[in-house]
Amino acid sequence: MPWITFVKNLVKDGSGLAFNAAGDPTAYFWVHLVLAVTSFLLGTAIGVIGFRGVRALRRAAGAPANEG
Repeated sequence: MPWITFVKNLVKDGSGLAFNAAGDPTAYFWVHLVLAVTSFLLGTAIGVIGFRGVRALRRAAGAPANEG
């Protein structure tokens, strides 16, 4: 899970990009945090949709065809 690792590294950043000298989060921190969270949520949602689709296909393949 590269995004989770990225957020952990972002929080520990000592280069001055994520936090200013006073220790307050910078715009860099907020933008990258939002990108990481959004990517994680979208990936999870797409994974759930895909899993439900595969389950539906398997269920449909096992059901008898209606002849009518």
